Amino acid sequence: MDGFEERIREAASAAPGLAGESLCDRCLGRMFGKIGSGLSNAERGAIARLAIGGSAPPGPCPLCDGAFDMLDRLAEAAAEELGGVESDNFLIGSKTGPEAAAMEKDLWERHALAEAEGIKSELNREIGKIVARMTGRVPEFKNPQVVACVDARFADVSLDIAPLFIAGRYTKLSREIPQTIWPCRACRGKGCGRCGGTGKMYQTSVQEIIGDIALEMTGGEEHFFHGMGREDIDARMLGDGRPFILEVSRPRVRKIDLGELERAANASDMAGYSRLRFAERGEVQIYKGSDPDKTYRARVRTDGKVNKERANEVALAFSNVQIDQRTPRRVEHRRADLVRKRTIRWVEAEMTGDDTLDLTLSTESGTYVKEFVSGDEGRTRPSFSEALGVGCVVEELDVLSIDYQEPKRD
Repeated sequence: MDGFEERIREAASAAPGLAGESLCDRCLGRMFGKIGSGLSNAERGAIARLAIGGSAPPGPCPLCDGAFDMLDRLAEAAAEELGGVESDNFLIGSKTGPEAAAMEKDLWERHALAEAEGIKSELNREIGKIVARMTGRVPEFKNPQVVACVDARFADVSLDIAPLFIAGRYTKLSREIPQTIWPCRACRGKGCGRCGGTGKMYQTSVQEIIGDIALEMTGGEEHFFHGMGREDIDARMLGDGRPFILEVSRPRVRKIDLGELERAANASDMAGYSRLRFAERGEVQIYKGSDPDKTYRARVRTDGKVNKERANEVALAFSNVQIDQRTPRRVEHRRADLVRKRTIRWVEAEMTGDDTLDLTLSTESGTYVKEFVSGDEGRTRPSFSEALGVGCVVEELDVLSIDYQEPKRD
């Protein structure tokens, strides 16, 4: 510590003009706040004052305006706000007047202070120490569950609550609901005659069935849905389901019973939910960036009778075949007009009537299956219809599986 004191004395002696700034010991010491450890800024200030002289201001310090005399009050205000939110950890942020920031910057520049600490940094640390004792929660600097921002001028506190993320898998059992909330095209969510004032094209969705329950359980404000891809509204998602992450904004309760959430959501006959677990923010991008292969079942009607052997022959021919797919007509109003190369891994055919058959097929992520079957007026080539020599249309489509394995967790 003696070495640190000597360094502070040397640094202070190099800035003798600070003697005339009339700073309190804390603010004077903070001008050398990055020198050493084990000292408070008030102690640094006392050492510096002995080196350069000068005296503490008779009234409020012109820099901190007495904010450090209010530490207990500021901490109490923060702890009170935090008491209404469930969290394992917290972080303190602070606000001061613009005059303090400008004065601090001016001091650093005029006196060439290279090892000064900002006033907000000290406020955050000192308030945080008191709040930790009051609440029993631990400070967390990288990924805090809640940040209490304290306005040191008025002792006002605002909370920035980190979202809660819940991962799982869903099955979609209805052909009449979308994956996510779909705003009304006419009013863009405001509510109109077309949507019956709801602002939505469809009255519920996979997202809302579980998200609305999660909001009630957490006291959150809004929910968002991050699926690993999506299926058409008229397609079902079967098998083990599609991976998803539900994001709940500003949750006041974090430790909800996921088993209870799963049971309540599964009361719906339109969708099912399983494997629920708490997730981290970074997993959203992992899910969004994943492109696993998928297995489908397409129920197909043909323009006329089809020979069983011929259907099987065509199906077997599509083994690791690359196709060119121009953006389908049904989505060209919202997708760029591009030609995308996709791979059909394998296809199996089963005749269910003279002019009907079921196709089970595995494809690369991003393949438009309906258009692979029909050809989409030549926009997809080669297509099953083209190879069969008979017009084909998908009447029903189901996603049977998504080839994605969750990473092992400790």
